Amino acid sequence: MATLDQVMASFWGDSDYGVFPPLTDEAIREAEDRFGVTLPASLVRLLRVQNGGTVAKQRNAFPFPPHTPGGDRYAPFDVVMGISPADAFVSMLDTPYLVAEWGLPTPIVLLAGNGHWWVGLDYRSCGPQGEPSVAFFDADRESSLTLASDFETFLQGLTAAESFWR
Repeated sequence: MATLDQVMASFWGDSDYGVFPPLTDEAIREAEDRFGVTLPASLVRLLRVQNGGTVAKQRNAFPFPPHTPGGDRYAPFDVVMGISPADAFVSMLDTPYLVAEWGLPTPIVLLAGNGHWWVGLDYRSCGPQGEPSVAFFDADRESSLTLASDFETFLQGLTAAESFWR
């Protein structure tokens, strides 16, 4: 398994799609206040390198456990929402609206998704100040699946989606 430093060094893709201006301390405080939670330090560290955008191809998927209902083999993670109130692209700050729109559980903070599915921080078990797990939320099936016990473990478990196509 890759170390966190190795993941950070090779995480972001080459595109500027979805990249917001550099993350500020004020933006982090605003996001935590809006969500009523403490964001994981590893997420903040990642977003300080680049505030959202495309994920490198070697890190754009997280494997599902064997025998996951629906036959899916991995959770896509090809674009990460940054923290910005800008209207040009979906931001993590849109989480409250998206949770209501798609009937998702709370409290969560969405990181990636397309409406029918989402990957997000799940605070339901740990509480607002705890270390959230990372979960896959299937809005169509009204289900969720824990992917990793925390964000750092999630980052270290990311792999290439194309490895599942063989």
